[in-house]
Amino acid sequence: MLSNLPVIFLMGPTAAGKTALAISLCEHLNTEIISVDSALIYKGMDIGTAKPDAQELARAPHHLIDLLDPSETYSVADFRRDAIKKIDEFHQQGKVPILVGGTMMYFKSLIDGLSPLPEACPDVRAELEAQAKQFGWPHLHQELAKVDPQAADKISENDSQRINRALEVYRISGKTMTELQKQKQPTLPYTFHQFAIAPDDRSELHQRIEKRFKIMIEQGFEKEVSTLYLRKDLHPNMPSIRCVGYRQMWDYLAGEVDHDEMVFRGIAATRQLAKRQLTWLRSWPDVTWLTTDDEENLQRVVSSLS
Repeated sequence: MLSNLPVIFLMGPTAAGKTALAISLCEHLNTEIISVDSALIYKGMDIGTAKPDAQELARAPHHLIDLLDPSETYSVADFRRDAIKKIDEFHQQGKVPILVGGTMMYFKSLIDGLSPLPEACPDVRAELEAQAKQFGWPHLHQELAKVDPQAADKISENDSQRINRALEVYRISGKTMTELQKQKQPTLPYTFHQFAIAPDDRSELHQRIEKRFKIMIEQGFEKEVSTLYLRKDLHPNMPSIRCVGYRQMWDYLAGEVDHDEMVFRGIAATRQLAKRQLTWLRSWPDVTWLTTDDEENLQRVVSSLS
């Protein structure tokens, strides 16, 4: 077993070149890739998530992808549990886990831990959904403001998912989400080698995002989302359909926007996602920045382990 339990983080905004670098690392190190992406977990959502294709997966298998049907949900706690299990498994095999993706909350959960929030309760959720149907989510937001004003300040009065969860936590445990979130799990015994990759020029990233979105359209993204749209158990407020690109294509299929507007909104939403990811990373402690397509990237990551 490796003595210092190294774990490589390869973070960055969407379309920055994370996958290509991770695959190169796999070909130079005894390692395994663990996906850190809240969209790649869904089966049948391949084109719009830029999921590694068959050729890439043959070169470097990815773990924690294609886990769930799009009708299912996957929490940060689910990711943390599954990632730790994989990390420990690879360490026991003498391998270096490389965690690759742009879902920053997932990365943060491994470094900082999570508060001990209760598991979801279908009965409580159904009760809250029924109350929302009768009185509206703004009414439930007012209820949340009475019991947990700090949480309510951070949540929009129409954010049904987060209002539901915050009230669910309170009704199950008798404690507020704010109170429980102050209680953290113990630090993991890993040595994190943290890297972030992005182009030096923001305009280059924007160009990469636009190019990739248009390639997705050419690859059959509309057909992929059409398959989801025809299902009776999916709707646009589900986490899977809220994924960047999917919501915009869904609106197009629903006749709410035309094709050009869908493409414009999809690219804009992806750029906004990249902006949020970069905002996270600028305040991220202990991160080493890499420049997209820099020939020295591979060596810099490999050297960090010695």
